[in-house]
Amino acid sequence: QIHLEESGGGLVQAGDSLRLSCAVSGHGLGTYTMAWFRQAPGKEREFVADINWSDSSTFYAGSVKGRFTISRDKDKNTMDLHMSTLKPEDTAIYYCAAAAGIESGLGTVSDFGSWGQGTQVTVSS
Repeated sequence: QIHLEESGGGLVQAGDSLRLSCAVSGHGLGTYTMAWFRQAPGKEREFVADINWSDSSTFYAGSVKGRFTISRDKDKNTMDLHMSTLKPEDTAIYYCAAAAGIESGLGTVSDFGSWGQGTQVTVSS
């Protein structure tokens, strides 16, 4: 069982940067791909980025590629999402998630069986 807990959300202005962190606990992390998803009011949950815990390969949604960077720290058991050049349309609740046996870039929402409680990111114009 994987336990995930996000932190780092907040209110920022357009163009600012923000770092989200996800504390990860559990066994067998080397077989997991970790991801960030987000959900804006009235919209479906959407994929943001993922990272394979073992080899750190990454994959990004087109809407954030070049602005967001996902990383993980095996020693601290954390996964971060560094967001830069934020836009009002990035406003959402951000969730970290974990999927066993999935390679980076190949998972869908239903493949991720473990989720954090979410952290709010609000970008004002």
